[in-house]
Amino acid sequence: MDFKVTLQKILTEFDQKGVRYALMGGFALGVLGIPRTTVDLDFLVNRDDATHIAQIMQQIGYECAYQSENVAQYISALKIFGEVDFLYAFRSSALAMLNRAVEKELSGKTIKVLRVEDIIGLKLQAAVNNSARFSQDWADIEALADCYKAELDWELIEGYFSLFERQDLFQSLKRKALETK
Repeated sequence: MDFKVTLQKILTEFDQKGVRYALMGGFALGVLGIPRTTVDLDFLVNRDDATHIAQIMQQIGYECAYQSENVAQYISALKIFGEVDFLYAFRSSALAMLNRAVEKELSGKTIKVLRVEDIIGLKLQAAVNNSARFSQDWADIEALADCYKAELDWELIEGYFSLFERQDLFQSLKRKALETK
């Protein structure tokens, strides 16, 4: 997958249609300075924009492989464009994540990326929902916490861990991040 070409095509269309989005997942980690191998792009998008997203993705050559009220997955027959996944924001917590997204520069283009705290929250959710993912997601969480420890809103992160009843993991994460020099 050529991430630069794919992002340029998608983001140009998102900007024209006013799609509310934020990059998340493995590629977002790279944008945030945490090297991570990934094979797709992942976005959090406002569910109200789902129709625009479907039109955009089909217009640029993607087929919808799966769609529900919560997610959509688009795959291109052309390897250069690969797979793009969308998580639909419609609950207040996910909409708040979208509103908190930050702008980052990537190859001369401004892209919205979820805040580190929100990526940690989504990584925690993925790890809790699928234990087979725990090792990779936890490694990502630790890397983000270590890199951004001084800037993090630890109360926001603690809220995510409390939501999933993982306060012990939160205490361990915070202690390790703040003790590391």
